[in-house]
Amino acid sequence: MSPKPRVIYWFRTDLRLHDSPALHAALDLKPECLYPIWCWDPHYVYRARVGPNRWQFLLDCQSDLSASITKLNSKSKLFVIREAPQTVLPKLFKAWNITHLVFERDTDPYAKERDARVLDLAREAGVEVVATRHGRTLYDPDELVKANGGKPTMSISQVQHAAEKLTVPKPLEPPKSLPDPGDLSLDFEQTQPPREPDINSIQRDGEERSYSSLSGPQSDFAVPTMSELGLKPASTPHRGGETNALAALDALIANEHYTTTFSKPETAPTAFSPQSTTLLSPHHHFGSLSVRLLYWRVQSVIEKPANKPKATRIPTNLIGQLLFRDMYFAAQAALGYRFAQTHNNPTARFIPWHLPSQTDPHTHLVTGAYTVDSRAAETWFRRWKHGRTGFPWIDALMRQLRQEGWIHHLGRHAVACFLTRGGCYVDWERGAEVFEEWLLDHEPACNAGNWQWLSCVAFYAQFYRCYSPVAFPKKTDPEGMFVRRFVPELAAYSKKYVYEPWRAPVADQKRWGCLIRWGGEEDGEGRREGEGEGEEEGNAGKQESEIQTYPKPMFDFNERRGICIEGMKTAYHIGLYGDDHRVKDGTWRHLFTDNAEGPTEGTQGPTVEGQTEAARTGAMDVGIDEDEREAEHGGGENRGGDDGTTGAKRKRGRQGTLDGHFTSPSKKKEGGKG
Repeated sequence: MSPKPRVIYWFRTDLRLHDSPALHAALDLKPECLYPIWCWDPHYVYRARVGPNRWQFLLDCQSDLSASITKLNSKSKLFVIREAPQTVLPKLFKAWNITHLVFERDTDPYAKERDARVLDLAREAGVEVVATRHGRTLYDPDELVKANGGKPTMSISQVQHAAEKLTVPKPLEPPKSLPDPGDLSLDFEQTQPPREPDINSIQRDGEERSYSSLSGPQSDFAVPTMSELGLKPASTPHRGGETNALAALDALIANEHYTTTFSKPETAPTAFSPQSTTLLSPHHHFGSLSVRLLYWRVQSVIEKPANKPKATRIPTNLIGQLLFRDMYFAAQAALGYRFAQTHNNPTARFIPWHLPSQTDPHTHLVTGAYTVDSRAAETWFRRWKHGRTGFPWIDALMRQLRQEGWIHHLGRHAVACFLTRGGCYVDWERGAEVFEEWLLDHEPACNAGNWQWLSCVAFYAQFYRCYSPVAFPKKTDPEGMFVRRFVPELAAYSKKYVYEPWRAPVADQKRWGCLIRWGGEEDGEGRREGEGEGEEEGNAGKQESEIQTYPKPMFDFNERRGICIEGMKTAYHIGLYGDDHRVKDGTWRHLFTDNAEGPTEGTQGPTVEGQTEAARTGAMDVGIDEDEREAEHGGGENRGGDDGTTGAKRKRGRQGTLDGHFTSPSKKKEGGKG
């Protein structure tokens, strides 16, 4: 008679007990003992960009899961092993006499490499691995790619068509009991990970001590603390854990009208207390909430006879939001590391952005460094990141992101458009890195996919549709309450000027306690902007020592938008993609004129023909960025989409906008040059 299985269950992106297919597979083995573990992977501690807010959310999830395990078995918990899985698992196999290793499949590129190594190590140790179950998405990403003809999913319609051959499994019940763990002795030496390079050193204000001992400072396998990680305090009000996630889901489902009529484009990106969307995405990232449970509970509401007539549809409804997530996961599963960059990515258009990523000539993968080809672009990027652009709506969003780890999806659209094709013309990969650092809900696939969409290098091609940093937020927040909350310097400004404070008279600026000046720099005459102006009128206001400052706009928005549109038009006309040999060897510069936007200096290229007068002058009537209603077939305008045609060749009907249209730059400017 063969011995009963001794099982390690390796938690990763599934920090929950409900609807856990892999955990059910472990329990189906009828194990003699079950070790629920988490390997403290130095890849995430030192190599992946993770800010304090996401660390706190992870620790919340781990602590909550550990407590839930202990409720089912007082002898058990989440045993955190402080060593890399590639080195510690083989030692655990031997020390604990393990027969089976079970974990949920992960299609992220690093995870696939890590798991392939662990599979080899388990095979060498004679340990059987059960890693066939997926639970992170509605559909298995690899199966979705297979059903899509082996190609990346580049539109929602492709996802829907491929999904016709697949099913969304019904959620599984949480276990009612768990087996005891076996002997927990660790009779081996800890392998210390290399700490350099530590990409997260900027997040720390203390010594990183999480690897001081294998089972923690008290030898109790405890979840590490923020202090042990040497991290600065978290500032987010949003907390993690399965308990919180299920409570939030219950509240959502109880509001049947909201659940039935939810439409992402109609929600307010300016709402903040509470927000206008579910804020469940961080729980999906860490697996503290099953996407399949959300899917089926939403379906149970919208399929009620009384709700069906008023139910919103894919892609703007709640189900549509989950399909967007699956679309990006499957696209990444097909392309691997290439998906998160333009270089060598066959589905990403090549645009000669400022601040381009540096790549390894042998692997064709980005190195994490970038080239500063323009001092102005570098300044714009840093001011964008820290909420000092001089455009209050953009600055409020970026400050909310840094403080809370989250901003509304349409807010993400606005700041991404501003940084890339709608203002700064900075590489989308720079913005994706900031989001990687600050977002609670950062998924490598979704982050890269959204940035490609919003910069119009993939998934979406109507680059001439841009967000106004003034008109758009006024639609849902005419009083400017969102700006007042996250840009408190402007809290006293009247609603007439809160989105355009540079237009306010100096006397009013002083009375409201905030002068609008150049971004901390002196003007050409050696004085701070605003000094010497309106002194007599301002004397009745606050004393100079009490007055704050806020920067003037860092550029003329309409002028920059026109330059960006022209640059995008040129790049689209040339029509390179990331896998083109000219992109890889740098000879793409031969195709662009020296004065084209971006780092295009070099051999003179051909003149781009076919430009309209509107494109040449920048006098283009444009409105808000893409509407999710267009997403179903939007992929057809870039490579890999539904019909393979380009935006220039495919004619579409005029689409409605949420904020009306911009006026021609020649008629009105939304931000002065200074």
